[in-house]
Amino acid sequence: MRRKFHVKKGDKVMVIAGESKGKEGEVREVLVNKSRAIVSGVNMIKKSQRPNAKHPKGGIIDVEAPIHLSNLMVIDGSGKPTRIGRKEDPKTGKIVRYSKNTGEVIKSKTQGR
Repeated sequence: MRRKFHVKKGDKVMVIAGESKGKEGEVREVLVNKSRAIVSGVNMIKKSQRPNAKHPKGGIIDVEAPIHLSNLMVIDGSGKPTRIGRKEDPKTGKIVRYSKNTGEVIKSKTQGR
C-alpha cells in the first residue's frame, strides 16, 4: 500500500520545528523512503565539492538538506500554515486535500498533469 503524505512536490510549506523554524519555501522533492522533503532555501548546509562542469573551481558550496515531513506544514491560500485533510470532491468524485482552517481545496503546482 502506498503511504500518504500531507506534503507534495510543488507545495508551499513552512518549517515549524528545528533550526530553520519559521522559514518558508517550495517543496522540490519528497523522499518517500525516508519521510523527508527537500525544500528550496531551507535547511542549508555546507558541502565540499570537487571540481566538475557545474562548479569548475570546486570548494565549499551551500546545498539544501532533507528535512523531516513532521517539521513541515502546508501554507494554504490565505498564507497561513494549516493542517491537511482529505475528502471526496462532489463534482469529480476524486479525493482532494483541503485546509482544516479554511476548508478550501489545496492545489499544488504539479496537480493537473
